[in-house]
Amino acid sequence: MEVKQITIEQDLDKAFFIRKEVFVREQGVPLEDEFDAFDKLDGQCEHILVYYEEQPVGTGRIRVVDGVGKLERICILPAYRKFGLGKVIVDALEKIAAQKGLSLVKLHGQTHAEGFYQKLGYRTSSDVFMEDGIPHIVMIKELTGK
Repeated sequence: MEVKQITIEQDLDKAFFIRKEVFVREQGVPLEDEFDAFDKLDGQCEHILVYYEEQPVGTGRIRVVDGVGKLERICILPAYRKFGLGKVIVDALEKIAAQKGLSLVKLHGQTHAEGFYQKLGYRTSSDVFMEDGIPHIVMIKELTGK
């Protein structure tokens, strides 16, 4: 498996394909809600791809919001969810946050993934709220030694 920071449009298109498959097709998020002004290679976000057996199968992004690293759009194609790639994505995004000098990261996690994020050191810091018709919670983590 390999993690690649996205620097070219062709790789960004691969990330968009994965996000469409997971969020739009599988979870029913409206296409117009899935993509936003941060889906560019203009420095506002850092996007990554995770490869498994040389195939791009997962993605995520991080952006800085009020001095905090916000992990977003973390997803893996269904057939590849059993290989520990979610942890690989989160670790890679946390490393980017640390390289930017950030000591705190947060995310809006789907409630069904709360246990997964807790195992990675995140703690829930909000009540349940709806985002794109899916229940979410805010989760935060202090970075130490990344």
